[in-house]
Amino acid sequence: MKRHLMAVLVCATTFGSSAVLAQNIGNPTQTLDLTGGSDFFGDTFAADNGGATFTDRFNFTVSGAQPQNLAAVVATNSLTGATGLGLTGLSLYDTTGSTVVTSGTSQNSGALDVWTLTSTNLAAGSYYLQVSGNVVSDESASFGGAVSLVPVPEPETYGMMLGGLGILAWLARRRRGGGRI
Repeated sequence: MKRHLMAVLVCATTFGSSAVLAQNIGNPTQTLDLTGGSDFFGDTFAADNGGATFTDRFNFTVSGAQPQNLAAVVATNSLTGATGLGLTGLSLYDTTGSTVVTSGTSQNSGALDVWTLTSTNLAAGSYYLQVSGNVVSDESASFGGAVSLVPVPEPETYGMMLGGLGILAWLARRRRGGGRI
């Protein structure tokens, strides 16, 4: 009797938990090459995965002594909001402590899901973007995104720009005849 009861409990726990938890079909970690300043990323999902979830991770490195500004966008497009994918998150993590640096913002949801994320003054180190969502229907679906890094201008750059604008203003005024000393 004890063995029979134990077998029933094991079966109920196994089958019960799989019905409650959605299958996670995310792909393994992918590495982005941002040495040129930008890269594309994304994932595709085969048909018959309705109800499954995904969490995809895209690693990248910020190098150099100068801080970088990051901008990322991820989107998915389907015929209706009841098909394809539903994006639920876009976040930037610091790999060293797996801490959230910043979270993205949903710009649109439905047939076209769009999330954006920006972060300023990223120091040299390892980071990753995490895209999460769910497969709304049994149709095949995909998402795609782009990320770019732009160096933060140094204070000397602003000083030279302001100095150059000052010289241009002085020359323009002098040509009009209002710059006599």
